Parts: sequence; structure tokens; C-alpha cells
Amino acid sequence: MLLRFLITIGIIPFLFAGYGADAQDEKIILGKWHIPELNNMIHKAEQIKDNGERIIFLSEKFLGTPYVGGTMLGSEFSSETLVINLSGLDCLTFLDYIEAMRRSDSFDSFKENVKKVRYKGGVLDYHTRRHFFTDWIQSGIISDVTVKVGGNRVKNASKKLNLKEDGSFYLPGLPIVNRTIYYIPSDRIDDNLLESLQSGDYVGVYTPLPGLDVSHTGIIVKKSGHVYLRHASSKKQNQKVVDEDLKTYIKSKPGLVVLRVE
Repeated sequence: MLLRFLITIGIIPFLFAGYGADAQDEKIILGKWHIPELNNMIHKAEQIKDNGERIIFLSEKFLGTPYVGGTMLGSEFSSETLVINLSGLDCLTFLDYIEAMRRSDSFDSFKENVKKVRYKGGVLDYHTRRHFFTDWIQSGIISDVTVKVGGNRVKNASKKLNLKEDGSFYLPGLPIVNRTIYYIPSDRIDDNLLESLQSGDYVGVYTPLPGLDVSHTGIIVKKSGHVYLRHASSKKQNQKVVDEDLKTYIKSKPGLVVLRVE
């Protein structure tokens, strides 16, 4: 489930590997990685001028990384911890780390950029966390290009994000956000539409559920004449970061929301 609150409930113990937290408000887990390796990867990515191709280069390094939910630490009643867990990813933390690396020139700047990507104003707090995919839209950095990509195929829905159908809240203590969500219905996604997508686009699977914008997220990958969704998949047969044919994947879903780095 995309909504960060729903995957923070099952807080898990942390095993540190390769790097120790240097502050009480940080949990850093590198898994198989070491800081020199990450610095080298980030430096190589920095040489790639096209943002989409940089995203593809970085995200490819995480193919096969296990799916792990519940890695966020913080709630309405407990202090927020900056979590960087590269040993296990869910669909949105995967995007968090890739976007943060895209903006970085070293591991140290990556840590700071995780804050900027995950939290409004870079302020480490549960109340400033970007809980919804469309919270990612930031002027001059990431744009909603759903209408640009989908044209007259696009539909929209007025949402009260955070408000459940029964009147309760997904995120107690946080306000309701009125937002219009634009999406491309899956039955309107054909080869011409796929052509308009770009490698490195961040996409969300639209959900008609009240109070939510999307149910899942991933990255568009175009290679060898095919279009794939690169995502941290929780499906039993996957349980890891994989590439799946987008057209096949999306046909059973309601639709697609497309964000793009400017």
C-alpha cells in the first residue's frame, strides 16, 4: 500500500550493515552497499546529463533488492526518524532514494536530499512527510505531466486526501487535502500513449478509493522497443524490485498518474 502511514504500522527492528547511525534521529542501513561504492555510483550518475537516463542508471542498480514494508519510523505520537534502508524497499521508498540520489554528488548530500524529497521543506517531521504520491509535485523540480502525456484521454477526480469513506482518517492528526487527481484510464493506454512516456518518468497507479490518490508507484523504463514498470513489487511471486511489462501490468488497474523531473 502506498500510503506511508499504512506501511509504518509494522515497525521492524533494524540491523545495521556497513554504516552506523551517528545521531538518535537517524537509522542508516546500507545492506550490501558500502559508502565508497555508493559515492562511486552517485558520481557516475552525476555525469549523465539527461535526468531520465540518470534515474534509469541509478534504479537499475537496485533490481533484485527485496521488498520490505514498514521501514518508516514516526507517527502522530512518536518522533520522526530519518530512515535510509537500502537493504529493503517498498514502492515509494524506492522512488525516494532514487530521486534523492539523482540530486546528489556524494553519500552525504544523498542523506540531505532524502530529507528534501521525503519531507516538505526538508523538515524532518511526521507532519511534513510527503505521505501521498502527488505530494511529490514541486514547482521547478517535479511536474504532473499526466495531461501532457494523455491529452484528451485523461480523466480527473476531486479527492479529499486522507479522508476515508466512513469519515475517519488514514492519517490521524493530519489535515484533509483537497486535490484534483488527473489520470489516464488503463483502457486508453495504447501503443501511441506508451510512446509519449519517457524513461525515468515516475508513475502512480490511480485508485478510485476515497482519500487516496494512488495505490502503487514505479519508474518507466523504455528499452529494446518495450516499455516496463520498474517497481518494488510486493506480489508473492516477486517480493523484490523488478521490471514488468507496463501494458500487461496496467490493464487490470484503474489508470496511471505520470510525474516527470523538469
